[in-house]
Amino acid sequence: MAKFDRRTVLRGVMSGGAVTVGLPLLNCFLDNNGTALAATGESLPVCFGHYYQALGLNPGMWIPSKIGAGYENNIQLKVLDPFKERMNVFSGMRYFLDGRPHETHTSTVQICTTGAVFDGGPIGPSLDSKIADVIGKRSRFRSLEVTFHGSRGSRSRRSGSSVNPSEGSPAALYKRIFGPEFIDPNAADFTPDPFVLAQRSVLSAVTEQRQNLMRQVDATDRARLDEYFTSVREIEQQLELESQKPDPLPACSVPGAMEEATPGSVVEDIVVNGRLMARLLAHAMACGQTRVFNVDTGSGSWRHAGSAVAWHTATHEESIDKTLGYQKEVFAFLTVANQLFADFLHILDSVREGPGTLLDRSLVLWQTDHGDARIHSNEDIPVMTAGRAGGLIKTGMHLRAPGDPCCRVGLTVMQAFGVPLSTWGDRSNQTSKTITEIVA
Repeated sequence: MAKFDRRTVLRGVMSGGAVTVGLPLLNCFLDNNGTALAATGESLPVCFGHYYQALGLNPGMWIPSKIGAGYENNIQLKVLDPFKERMNVFSGMRYFLDGRPHETHTSTVQICTTGAVFDGGPIGPSLDSKIADVIGKRSRFRSLEVTFHGSRGSRSRRSGSSVNPSEGSPAALYKRIFGPEFIDPNAADFTPDPFVLAQRSVLSAVTEQRQNLMRQVDATDRARLDEYFTSVREIEQQLELESQKPDPLPACSVPGAMEEATPGSVVEDIVVNGRLMARLLAHAMACGQTRVFNVDTGSGSWRHAGSAVAWHTATHEESIDKTLGYQKEVFAFLTVANQLFADFLHILDSVREGPGTLLDRSLVLWQTDHGDARIHSNEDIPVMTAGRAGGLIKTGMHLRAPGDPCCRVGLTVMQAFGVPLSTWGDRSNQTSKTITEIVA
């Protein structure tokens, strides 16, 4: 095998100028130990969002008593009543570990997002990435990832080794979306950026070297290079899109200046930043900048101002109130979290688009890691969807499937967005059974 090192680049010539394409970190760089639309007449595009809130919900306080249409929200979800007819609540399903070690708040997150528990082998992309592969290629940002607590962590995976990092600052997200590179789809004049035009075909300038390299590395590195070059090509396609005048979007408007709260785990700050992030994501989708987003609320680390007790800690250490029958502090955290999700939906719903709203052409999938966080239960996991994805999804139902894998919801949602999958999930989490009741 030819020798390569970390400084290896591909070199070529484009438009009379020299170009270089760097490479990702490959196994062959390491030692054996691995240590060294209105204008077109087309419908507004559908949007997808993944909203992750750790630590479940209070058992016995969220499952509706009635199954099917016309259900009534239980006490914990009453705050979502304004969206009841445009939501679905799923109960009874579970995560399967199949005897593998339970890495609490990690294993179950991987199941709900990728369908599999990480066991040292390769892990596939998260469901949002699969959906973005279908609906996200014609927007400036293939997807946008955010956290409410300032972290760069993410639940979104391109593959097992490639995580889509989150933006934790509303101000930074504002600059990223609406900074100098933002193109107003409703502007009368449009002038392509010559810098964008000059970058469009970098890979074509190094085609021969690229093919040569692919022949000289092992299968693992070929797969990694293929993923890397595919990502570079996607960037080129995005640059090409930026050289074209976008279709006008009447609902598009640029939000005002962002005055964010201090990033961190204090609940009062998280509420401020969470609402700002919701506004920014709503504007980004309304302006055609993205069609896919991911939210990680960071709820496990939440604490009230002046208190050292985090929500996660409270789930294990707080006693059940003998009079109320539940953990009072945990219930208070959940009340704030569920209100924040309701606020998020209200913001999407406030963007009017013709006879409907941005929420109507979106689908937001709400997921969590446990049924009962106090005992790390993997059973009776709460799952919700909000929005109709432009009519792809039927709503207004509570559906119960005792003992079935939660991957049924993920498979149904992916198929609705056109992801070519007949099954999804690993081992006992694998399913080919969609939830037909919600498929339009």
